Amino acid sequence: MAIHTIANKELVVGADFAGYPLKEAVCAHLRKQGWKILDLGVKKDSDPNDTDLMFHRVGLRVGAEIAEGNYERALIFCGTGMGIHIAASKCPHVLSGVVESVQAARRAASANGVNVLAMGAFYIGQQMACDMADAYLSATLGCDQTWWKNFYRYHKIAVDELKDFDYEEYKKNGFKVKHVDDCDIELQDKPVDKFYAN
Repeated sequence: MAIHTIANKELVVGADFAGYPLKEAVCAHLRKQGWKILDLGVKKDSDPNDTDLMFHRVGLRVGAEIAEGNYERALIFCGTGMGIHIAASKCPHVLSGVVESVQAARRAASANGVNVLAMGAFYIGQQMACDMADAYLSATLGCDQTWWKNFYRYHKIAVDELKDFDYEEYKKNGFKVKHVDDCDIELQDKPVDKFYAN
C-alpha cells in the first residue's frame, strides 16, 4: 500500500473530546481545499463514555499511522496539545511538535521535519488553527531556508538520527549518538519574511 502524502492532500487526524471542536473547524477548512482526511478520534456521534477516545489512546492511534508508514503527516488535538503529543511521540518515527502560532507551525515542518502537529483547543482560536494547518501542510523540510548554507543537510541529519534513535543503543554507546553524517554549519543572519518577521 502506498503512503498517503501531503502532495496528494491526504492526512490523518485525531482529537479527544476537548480537542474535538478545534479539529472539526480545521478539518472543515481543509476539506474545502480538497483534503482527504482519515479521522481516528472523537466524531460527532462518539460516545462520551468510550474510554478508547482518551487523549493518549487517540494519540497512539494517530502516531501508529505515521510509524507504520501509512501517512506522511498528521494533525492532533486535545485541550492543551501536550498530552496527545506526548502519546503520539511514543510511536517510532514520529516527530511531533506542539505549536501555538502560524510561524511555529510552518517552522515545525521546514526546520524540524515534524510529521505530527499538535494543537491545544484551550488556547488556539479556530481561524488561527486553520492558518496554522495551512502553514504546516504547505511546508517541507528546508523550504524557506535557502539563505542558510547547509541548512537542509544539517537538519536532515538531525531528523534521520531521531527517526532511527534507539535509547538502549544510545545507552550502550555511553550516551553518544551514532552519527549518520556530519556537516559544518555557520549561523547566519536571517532575512525578514512573512513567516519569520521580527
